Amino acid sequence: MTALTKYARLEATALWRASPDEQRREVIVSIGDATLMIIDLKSQPVTHWSLAAVERANPGTRPAIFHPDGDPGETLEFAEAEAEMIEAIETLRKAIEKSRPRPGRLRWAGMLVSSLVVLWLAIFWLPGALLDHTLTVVPQVKRTAMGAALLTRIERVSGPACTDAGGQAALALLTARLRAGRVIVTPAMPRDSLHLPGNIIVLNRSVIEDFEEPDIAAGYIVSEQARRDSNDPLRELLRVTGLRENFRLLTTGDVSPAALDTYAEYLITKTPEDPDIAAQIARFERASLRSTPYAYARDITGETTINLIEGDPMNGKLTEPLMSDANWLRLQAICGG
Repeated sequence: MTALTKYARLEATALWRASPDEQRREVIVSIGDATLMIIDLKSQPVTHWSLAAVERANPGTRPAIFHPDGDPGETLEFAEAEAEMIEAIETLRKAIEKSRPRPGRLRWAGMLVSSLVVLWLAIFWLPGALLDHTLTVVPQVKRTAMGAALLTRIERVSGPACTDAGGQAALALLTARLRAGRVIVTPAMPRDSLHLPGNIIVLNRSVIEDFEEPDIAAGYIVSEQARRDSNDPLRELLRVTGLRENFRLLTTGDVSPAALDTYAEYLITKTPEDPDIAAQIARFERASLRSTPYAYARDITGETTINLIEGDPMNGKLTEPLMSDANWLRLQAICGG
């Protein structure tokens, strides 16, 4: 249709109201294929109207008020300054009215467009919106419970968490020093470190036993904190397990055991992504911790970790030891030596 093509890129602001009892909202209206697309000021879809079913509530009067056919309670009001959009809607309404030889054809077209819009929303908008909402309503106690359940599954591969009493006491001192929440050491985890929902960080014993100083184990903890800062572990869990588990968590407060199995396997087999270097160095600085020892532990040549070496926030500064030699030796024996 020539008229529709002419106005295909036209946009205007308007006041939209879903019903007489609701407050009017400022929206942006654009003309699509046989529809008026209505979005809010954050570019989120609000609703859409079929042009074939748009009625004018006050012909010849400004501001112009439109509503869907059969629903005068939902209105769209255009100020006089939006004369071009008002004229476009009126022109298109007249063109559509003239071009319909059979009333049913446009009705079916409108239904098809509506179905496509709903399908588009379901595929592209709903999953992200549902995930964002879920993350805001899941309480910390539930996150902690899911983290504990995942830890149990990881221990099936890594072996039970190391529990030597002296090592645990030393680990508690290091954890408090780094404000790291809960830190667990396992005897044979396939990864050096990872983090779980509920503020839990898991280390492999090698990052403690294979080095001469605690700064390296602390570096792994700080780096996991940086990863967690940039990517909520619950978000990643729900992204990996899918929309069904997202909906299950939102409605029942739990995810299925099968989903936890899937995510635990994903965690221990994936190659960890390096955190944002600026955020990582900021974490080292906040902890008054040297990043150079950790950088060389990751790559003895320093080639792939040069940013951590050159950006070490403690370069040229005197730092307090993380722990006493006696506590470091106790920590190294946390898994039984």
